[in-house]
This record gives sequence, C-alpha cells and structure tokens, in this order.
Amino acid sequence: MLNHWRQRRFSGAGAATLGKAEQKHSLRRIVLIVAALGVVAIAYELLWPARVAPVGARPAVPVTVAAVARQPMPVRLDTIGTVQTIANVSVKSRIDGVITDVLIQDGQYVKTGDVMFKLDDRAAKAQLEQYRAQLDNAKADVARYKPLVSQEFISRQQYDTAVANQDMLQAQVDNFAAQLSYETITAPIDGRVGTITIKTGNSIKANDVPLVTINQVTPIYVGFTLPQSELPGIRDAMHDGDVAVTAIAAGDSGAPVAGKIAFFDNTIDTNSGTIAVKAVFDNAQERLWPGEFVNVSVTERTDPDAITVPQAAVLIGQNTTYVYVIKDDSTAEMRPVKVARTVDGISVIADGLNPGERVATDGQLRLTTGSRVDIRSSSDKPETDSKS
Repeated sequence: MLNHWRQRRFSGAGAATLGKAEQKHSLRRIVLIVAALGVVAIAYELLWPARVAPVGARPAVPVTVAAVARQPMPVRLDTIGTVQTIANVSVKSRIDGVITDVLIQDGQYVKTGDVMFKLDDRAAKAQLEQYRAQLDNAKADVARYKPLVSQEFISRQQYDTAVANQDMLQAQVDNFAAQLSYETITAPIDGRVGTITIKTGNSIKANDVPLVTINQVTPIYVGFTLPQSELPGIRDAMHDGDVAVTAIAAGDSGAPVAGKIAFFDNTIDTNSGTIAVKAVFDNAQERLWPGEFVNVSVTERTDPDAITVPQAAVLIGQNTTYVYVIKDDSTAEMRPVKVARTVDGISVIADGLNPGERVATDGQLRLTTGSRVDIRSSSDKPETDSKS
C-alpha cells in the first residue's frame, strides 16, 4: 500500500511539471508571433510604395489687386541733411570800454544797423570836440594866409605849414569820429541773436570775448551728401534750371519746406565717395533751425513714362524682389521684378511688368504660383496676412 501511495505521488508531480513546461512554450510562441507582426508592420511602412490620400481642392485666397500703371514719376534722391547758417557773426567790441546799455534780449531777431550795445563815450566825445576846435583854428589860419602869400607878405613855407596842420587836424577829427562810432555796437547782419554773454556795467577789451553771436536764418542752407555716382545727374539738372529740394524736420506736421540746390562742393570726399551739396531755402517762417537734422528730397527730373505699382505689391525674397501677377483666369503667378526706386509709396518697375497687368497688393503672403484667388475690393481687405 505504501508503494502504491508513492507511485501515485510521483506520477502527479510529473504531470504538474509537464503542464508548466507546456505553458512556458505557449507563451514563448505568442511573443514570437507578436514580434513577427511588428516586423511585418515596420517593413510595410518602409518598403511599401507611398500612398497618396485624396485632397480636396484648396479654397481661393482673398486678395486685393491694383493695375500696373504708366505715369510720370519724379527721379528723386532721399537723404539726411543738417540745417546750416549762411552767415554767422560773433560780435566783439573794437575798442576798450565799459558797457552802459544792452538794447537787445536773448534770442531776439535783429536787422542790420540795429543798436545792440552802447559803451561809455564821454572821453571819446571830449577828445573829438578838442580836435574839432583845433581844426577850426587851423582852417582860419589857412584862410588868412592864402591872400597874404600871393602878395608875399608871408612866405610860401609858412602857408604850406598852415595847410599841412589843417590836414593833420582833419585826419585826427576823422579818426576820433570813427573811434566814437565804435562806442555804439550795431548788428552787422539780419538774424537771431543767441545768449548775451556780457551785460551792462562790465568792462571789455578790444577784440576779446564775443558779446553775442548772430545767426542768419532767412535765407538758410541745408547741407547734405550724395553718392558720387549722382553727381552727373545733379550737374545736368542744374544746367537745365533750378533743382528742386524739399526738407522737413522730424516732428514737423506741416508740408515740406521748398528750396533749391545752391551749389555742390569742388571736390569729392575720397574716404566716403560722396559729394557735399548745399540747398538754399527762404525759410520765411523759420521752420528750419541751425543745427537741425532734416529729411531731404532732391528731385533731379521727372520720368514721363514710368511703369509703377503700389509699394505694397512688391515682396522681397532672399535673392530677388517679386510680385504676384493675377492672370485673367484668377490664378496667381510669381514674377521677379527689378525696382528702380520708390517714391511716396509708389514703386517704379524697371523690368518685369507691363502696363495693364494686375498685381496683388494685399493677401499675397498666402499665394503661390497657380493659386486661385478671390479678388476683393480695397474696402474689404482680407485679414489673413496678419493672422498667418
């Protein structure tokens, strides 16, 4: 009986061991099948020909357009200039003295001959009166001697000495009259005075510290530079007549101030390759101020048959500038163009467009060659560019 129990025990243990082995074998087989399916899926994705999913027709891109026009356009050069005075005078005293009166104020506009300063002139007046009295006496001597010399009552030498004394005293009177005039300091030019540096009561020396500086502001210069390549055009334009120039300062809301080129320098700056030019402006309203930076526009001539488009139509790529031409079938075509210049928001096209063609001016950032477009009016501009 004991042997029978042992036989049953060992036979049951062997069956359990056999069952566990079969489970491990089944699990290994499942893992291998899953791995094989994964390899097949990866191979399918990598080696199977590309599949193209059906795509619906792209919607039309809303754009606004403008016609390519032929119109007169100025040949204009834009640059930065500085306002410069035509004349600048530092007013100094020509004699030593003491200031008794200052008859101007800081920043005042003065005209030529206006009295600005007065010096103590009492000593100069006294000396002038002294020499005038001596001159009157000398003139009387000459008058008495003249008839006497003809009658030989006095010698010719005595008469000549009296005449020489009269001439000497006349020169002294003229000199002191000039010295007296220097006691009154007047404006040598029309212009604006700056800060008055020396006030009433101060002693001054001849040709020492400037009392005040006067800047001429009407008319006035604007100086600027242009590339030397523009010199032939400027020279030819000046030969034909006045060359119009406009200038306006930053922050000035008025119309640009009109002037004309006065001259260009007699040499080209070899360091920068530019030519210095000065334009003159009447500046009656004094909108241009010495030392101010201004935007300058020089109009050399007018091109009567320029091909133009709005500046907004021109896009800048990495290697070229281009526009999108809208064809008759409402599709877009990218067209490289050559822009000669841009004036007041209008681009002049040197090559690439013909009058009458239409170009996209808004919404073109979403276009490619062949894109269908939906032309909108300028009052119904699309907002796609700002959101894209």
